Amino acid sequence: MRGYFGIGVEGISKPYNVGNLFRSAHAFNSNFVFTVAANYERKIGGRVDTSDTLGQLPFYEFPTLEALILPKRCALVGIELDDDAVELPSFRHPLQAAYVLGSERGGLSPEMTARCDHLIRIPTRFSLNVGIAGVVVMYDRLVSRGRFPARPVVPGGPTEALPEHVHGGPVLRQEEMQRFRTDPPLAEVVEAEKGGPED
Repeated sequence: MRGYFGIGVEGISKPYNVGNLFRSAHAFNSNFVFTVAANYERKIGGRVDTSDTLGQLPFYEFPTLEALILPKRCALVGIELDDDAVELPSFRHPLQAAYVLGSERGGLSPEMTARCDHLIRIPTRFSLNVGIAGVVVMYDRLVSRGRFPARPVVPGGPTEALPEHVHGGPVLRQEEMQRFRTDPPLAEVVEAEKGGPED
């Protein structure tokens, strides 16, 4: 799958929830994890993070929102129950993304919400646990950006194998580019005909 993603939390105070989220991120092949203004104790979170995510992936601990730095062209995607948010099944995931979830009680801060490039919501009747919400979003990214056989019309698994990926040949735009071509100066034409410049 092309692109990369990271996932993190803002203002979390329950280390088990963060450890659970980070373990799931590791399973979904996340490229990095992070916290923003969060009280995350690695030793406690590690009790549920049995894959030792922080020993395997880059972990960024930002003390404030102002300190948050993301790679160039990486879109910040907030996950929040918000009326203005795009519902997850209708959202096209950016190629490069960092997903952020808010605290258990308050959600994302207004400042974090304003900083996000996109805001998405999982269409549920009430909010989900942080770890579960992260899993739902990462699974949706995997399904929508990955390459899998099409779902069948009837219940069950795919009936046709995924076709082999075909790499196309080079795209030549010579005809399009001809209109931009200009004739070289006459001196260069003479030199080319002689076999090169004279010494």
